Amino acid sequence: MMKNDPTINKFLRLVAIIGNATFVLWILYNGIEEGSQGTTIYQIVSYISLIFLLILNAFLLYSSQSKK
Repeated sequence: MMKNDPTINKFLRLVAIIGNATFVLWILYNGIEEGSQGTTIYQIVSYISLIFLLILNAFLLYSSQSKK
């Protein structure tokens, strides 16, 4: 096995970034579709926190990819 293959690392970073973006869009779409009806403040805070963490993760993956 090859260690630290740059092609595989770039591919996995790209897949993770696309997955994060897709998940964020899915959460936003479901929130807009439901109109936040029947959700408590705790659920809204957890959704916002999850979106923030996914965006931060995608940003960090992208910035580490562009530095190499």
